[in-house]
Amino acid sequence: MEENKSVTPKVTTRNPWLWIPTLYFAEGIPYFIVNNISVLMLAKMGVPNGQMALFTSLLYLPWTIKPFWSPFVDIIKTKRWWVIAMQIIMSVAFVLLTLAMPKPAPDVIASGQTPISMFYVTLMLFVITAFASATHDIAADGFYMLALTQKNQAAFVGIRSTFYRLSSIFGQGVLVYIAGAIETKYSNIPLSWQVTMGVSAVIFCLVTLYHTFAVPRPATDKSHIEGEKASAAQIVREFGQSFATFFKKPGLWLAIAFMLLYRLPEAFLIKMCTPFLVAGREAGGLGLSTENVGLAYGTIGVLFLTIGGILGGIYASKVGLKKSLWVMAACMTLPCLTFCYLAELLPTNLVSISVAIAIEQFGYGFGFTAYMLYMIYFSEGEFKTSHYAICTAFMALSMMIPGMFAGYIQEALGYANFFWMVIVCCIATLIVTYLADRKIDPDYGHK
Repeated sequence: MEENKSVTPKVTTRNPWLWIPTLYFAEGIPYFIVNNISVLMLAKMGVPNGQMALFTSLLYLPWTIKPFWSPFVDIIKTKRWWVIAMQIIMSVAFVLLTLAMPKPAPDVIASGQTPISMFYVTLMLFVITAFASATHDIAADGFYMLALTQKNQAAFVGIRSTFYRLSSIFGQGVLVYIAGAIETKYSNIPLSWQVTMGVSAVIFCLVTLYHTFAVPRPATDKSHIEGEKASAAQIVREFGQSFATFFKKPGLWLAIAFMLLYRLPEAFLIKMCTPFLVAGREAGGLGLSTENVGLAYGTIGVLFLTIGGILGGIYASKVGLKKSLWVMAACMTLPCLTFCYLAELLPTNLVSISVAIAIEQFGYGFGFTAYMLYMIYFSEGEFKTSHYAICTAFMALSMMIPGMFAGYIQEALGYANFFWMVIVCCIATLIVTYLADRKIDPDYGHK
């Protein structure tokens, strides 16, 4: 007994405000750099939209297949250990991304035909970051569910979404603005993104250092198998049980359909919105500078996305998931019309462009809250960490598959017709919302 006490980590508790904001800020930084910043970076480097969208969409793969190793996060070590270890790996990867940034010649960039082969090392480092980030998501989300009551989970879902989106402001706003400012001053696009990745590395290293001391050690944070050493048979048995229990859940296929189709319009839109903003007007784009994209989309847009997330969390915690679902589905779909407006009229006024983006992003932030809460709702049970990871894998798949083809569809249709196609996809969101609404516990989320 005395020996077990000597190896058991000291249990600590802290105010959730001290770790939830920074934990989800750290969760968002690598995700947005890998899946969003990479899109703008490759577009600015002159990689064609088709190849750019295909390869950056493939970076979603780790989030899609993470259920195959998510049970090991439940079984081996603590969630806290996984959080810190993955943050260290990502810190190293960001440093290497800074040092390995490709430098295509200006005339190659201007041609819009920069070969994707120049970015193989960069893409490999993005893949490593993506796998570490996906594992970090499993541990962080499991930690969140273990440390908070159901009511606090509903109350803090908006807060965690807020700080997750603040990391997007940092990535798509601050970092993009820095890249644009350097590009404007030195007329050197590769240098601008190298400095930008360097800033990312410094910030993430500091956050990792803070979490080493700030993240608590709750008594509920432990592996499913007690002891320092678990047999291979035990691990495989726990692994199989976590999957088996997920696929035996009532209403499984409806839940999968909801997770795959609720965000379908946004899955297409998010892959092409930044290329649309920077594309020349002769190509059907708005022709914005990198700095203005960082301001309009990465800062103002994400700010309203964040406000939508906060209000969505408050609203859901007061009325519950079932009563909020239709309102949030409407907010998820209708604002997509703003990009049709931008593509048809091609306004030059940055204020009107920013307002349109703000409307769309607010609706997305508000509507996404229902999606997050639905995944938590469906994950309830013994293996909630693994089951939530499986849900987020379907979420990643819902973004990955449409994104892989978004660039080629846009090249075939043009920007205006592409955004009208996104509006048609809203029908899928409404159908799965109707079906899911009939099965949700009316009391979930506010009891």
